[in-house]
Amino acid sequence: MNASGAEPKSYWIETAPPGAPHPPLEGDVTADVVVIGGGIAGLSTAAELVRDGRNVVVLEAERIAAGVTGHTSAKLSAQHTLIYEHLRRTRGAEGARLYAQSQTEAIRRAAELAEETGADCEWEETASYTYVTDPSGVPEVRAEAEAAREAGLPAEFVTGTDLPFPVAGAVRVTGQAGFHPRKYLLALADDLARRGARLYEHTRVTGLTEGEPCVVRTESGATVHAQYVVVATHYPVFDRALLFTRLSPRRELVLAAPVEAEAAPYGLYITPEENTRSVRSAPLGDGRRLLIVTGEHFTPGAADTEERFARLARWATGHFGDLDFRYRWATQDNDSTDTVPLVGPLHAGSDRVFVATGFGGWGLSNGVMSGRLLADLIARRPCAWSELYDPRRVGTAVREAPSFLKTQAKVARHFVGDRIGALTGGSADDVAPGDGAVVRVGAHVCAVSRDEEGKLHAVSARCTHLGCLVAFNKAEQTWDCPCHGSRFDRDGGVVQGPATKPLPPREV
Repeated sequence: MNASGAEPKSYWIETAPPGAPHPPLEGDVTADVVVIGGGIAGLSTAAELVRDGRNVVVLEAERIAAGVTGHTSAKLSAQHTLIYEHLRRTRGAEGARLYAQSQTEAIRRAAELAEETGADCEWEETASYTYVTDPSGVPEVRAEAEAAREAGLPAEFVTGTDLPFPVAGAVRVTGQAGFHPRKYLLALADDLARRGARLYEHTRVTGLTEGEPCVVRTESGATVHAQYVVVATHYPVFDRALLFTRLSPRRELVLAAPVEAEAAPYGLYITPEENTRSVRSAPLGDGRRLLIVTGEHFTPGAADTEERFARLARWATGHFGDLDFRYRWATQDNDSTDTVPLVGPLHAGSDRVFVATGFGGWGLSNGVMSGRLLADLIARRPCAWSELYDPRRVGTAVREAPSFLKTQAKVARHFVGDRIGALTGGSADDVAPGDGAVVRVGAHVCAVSRDEEGKLHAVSARCTHLGCLVAFNKAEQTWDCPCHGSRFDRDGGVVQGPATKPLPPREV
């Protein structure tokens, strides 16, 4: 079966129990800490805070553990492709060591919480591999193995794996894990509720006033007054720190198919070749395993997603034989301009509002790490790696400059180039069922789409975050912003931030 025949759903969301429902926030409440975001970073932070005796409120715009974390490839690893040689050059041996220590501690802490909460999350300890098939990449992989080992990881250079094709070389790191992220987080959410935390779903945050206390405002008008605020919304929903200038959103596609257990790789694999390819498998419980293949790194709203799914499917079948793809979905993350996540005070003048973002495709270990770090910062406890992740860091400004300029140039191209394209685009009559296009209608630039029944839907094409023009994602039937990664459904509703307001409707 090709990729287009797969269910456009996340395996993790489809195979987890529905979870205990949590009401929307309908009135004003107070708390010690309000955590904005119900993914792994937000729930991990809340878990640490309640264990510190804090009164915690969690606000989630949609459903707990159904956003970015519900669409991950679910690899819990401290080996993040080729990061350690880069860190050794840019942050020194000590910076690389602290990164490895913090990520390893995150894996250990996730295992502790899974056991403590009784999470039936299919935890499997395994090894992770960063590999290359082209011999010209071997020196880089050897250098990464040496840097990772020097940083304290159990890393080694190998040429043998359990992949069904040869590799020229790989970094192998033992003691990593694969698991079912939604089952893990639902258990964490249940544990939070038992410990007295208050969780609210379908509660989108739209405003923040810093002070003593801070005031968080929601779409419904309800507020939370809290001494501390944690912004764990993946991409920060508040721009006052200008973090959007240091973040670049990217999406990757995921395909999943059942395979016989003896044909499945048990390690966690990734290669930077071919625009990224990542492979792992998960237990299915019927003697088979689910092969999960990820790749096709691209900017939201800037690619033919269907063609990329087809390309990923061809790669998977070319290496693993005929596959019956059952699920397909996409994952999204944000790269920081210096490759290290931004976790700590939201801005230079803040000692009450904290942020966790820029996980660079490794949100599971970084989400757990963020929970430990932010709880320490709120409790005024020392943390060895707080400086490494501090969003206020200035020592990396020179190293960040090329990536920063590249990111801003890309945004500028969309601000200007997309508008020129809209001025010369087609009409709503040209939009076929199941497709969409940005067209000019009178004085407005409109995002026009047709559902499969041919009904026309029209909304403003200007993202409500900072005004970039959105583009239609045919595979997922969404409008995606290529500048900062906001996503909207065909009727303009917010699917993913940093936007907090829907695209206004338009008459066509």
